[in-house]
Amino acid sequence: MNKKLILSTGNPHKVVEIKDILKSLPIDVLSKDDLGFKDFEVEEDGRTLEENAIKKVSALKEKTEGIVMADDTGLFVDFLNGAPGAHSARYAGENTTYEKNNLKLLKELEGVPMEKRGACFKTIIALAMEDGNIVTVEGECKGTIGTEPKGDKGFGYDPLFIVDGYNKTFAELGEEIKNKISHRAKALDKLKEEIVKILRDDVDENICSK
Repeated sequence: MNKKLILSTGNPHKVVEIKDILKSLPIDVLSKDDLGFKDFEVEEDGRTLEENAIKKVSALKEKTEGIVMADDTGLFVDFLNGAPGAHSARYAGENTTYEKNNLKLLKELEGVPMEKRGACFKTIIALAMEDGNIVTVEGECKGTIGTEPKGDKGFGYDPLFIVDGYNKTFAELGEEIKNKISHRAKALDKLKEEIVKILRDDVDENICSK
């Protein structure tokens, strides 16, 4: 029987993205919505991505068995001294939209030349093991903030984030490429290593107990 990996997110875009990246592992990936926790939300009031990720994973772990995963992602813009950072999802206010966040970012960078629009996406993933121990991993992707949205794929700031080495936004590149090079993909690659360790330890324990 496969182990279950429960995602603390209810964001369908994230769920699809994470399932695709982890599809090679012998685990069943479920969202909190799949387990009946659709209305379960955690206030992301941490000062850092790591604080938010750990807070989310700890809260859901209290309610369910198995391995639980939570992540927090932020866009860090050089010209804005790292903003919006840990507040990326709520940059334009509570209960905002992707479009409003993008519009605010463009307004903040109005008139700023491309050479000063450097930025990076960062993802922190917190993984709560079956015994309650928590490990964190990080992924980063560097790029530049464009002057207008481009592309119709992806979500969040994807239409504005021009990836280094590609000269296209995440929204133009599409999921197949994004899921290989993104900040979340890099963090999930590290997460894979942690899950493989868990699976290997279980096999070793089963062998020793026979």
